[in-house]
Amino acid sequence: MDSKQTPASSRQVRCPQCGALTVYSTSNPWRPFCSERCKSIDFGAWASESYRVEAKPEPTDFDDAQALDLSGGQASKPH
Repeated sequence: MDSKQTPASSRQVRCPQCGALTVYSTSNPWRPFCSERCKSIDFGAWASESYRVEAKPEPTDFDDAQALDLSGGQASKPH
């Protein structure tokens, strides 16, 4: 192994939350994060739906909604 290669056990990556260098191995229980705090902050962002994947609605996405009774289950009756 030359000096440019590092063993997988000592591979370092940037923490996705704070950007600090951290060891990416089984010895780091929070990988790829640097700490439990950064992992918790990221989990909270997911839980509060701060992270979203943008997508254009497909016409088929509305087919089921049109089949549903949107009046709250009470069909209107003619008088």
